[in-house]
Amino acid sequence: MLPRFADAGAALAHVAAIAARAPFRHMLTPGGHAMSAAMTNCGPLGWVSDRRGYRYMAHDPLSGLPWPPLPEALAALARAAAGLAGFPGFTPDACLINRYAPGARMGLHQDRDEADFSQPVVTLSLGLPGVFRITGPRRAGVGVDIPLHSGDMLVMGGPARLFHHGIRPVKKIDGPEGAEHRISLTFRCAGKLHTIQ
Repeated sequence: MLPRFADAGAALAHVAAIAARAPFRHMLTPGGHAMSAAMTNCGPLGWVSDRRGYRYMAHDPLSGLPWPPLPEALAALARAAAGLAGFPGFTPDACLINRYAPGARMGLHQDRDEADFSQPVVTLSLGLPGVFRITGPRRAGVGVDIPLHSGDMLVMGGPARLFHHGIRPVKKIDGPEGAEHRISLTFRCAGKLHTIQ
């Protein structure tokens, strides 16, 4: 983990501009349940979920338009974090943005919809603090809780790339600068696997 690695205010300004073009929405799971966190994307590919399953798409299914571009300042942050963690040359082509209201959570899961598992997953945390839960290669393994604060970045790569992980329910506290949500930006090399143009 890289504490306070990013300028949270500048990153949140980029998120606001992205959401103005591709609004946050609660996607459906394949089973038809609305996800707890609201989501949007930026970059050449965006992660989506609906009754047809989990996959990457080059276009926003709500508008039919390409996802907003990934701002270079955010891509540079992801590259720098990955490089410090031992993954030089990381070039994300997808950035999933999750917005957690107080009480929202993300269940334990693996990120398996990408083409190249040798590439890390890099996450930037903004706004309200969160607790990142990681259990290892088995979902029911012994877990570790990692507190995340606004501006922190986390890199999952190597043996940890396919570890099960999630976010515990977000608590409403006095967040930085009056934050009302936790925002996470997850940078990935999605490639072409599980992608629909």
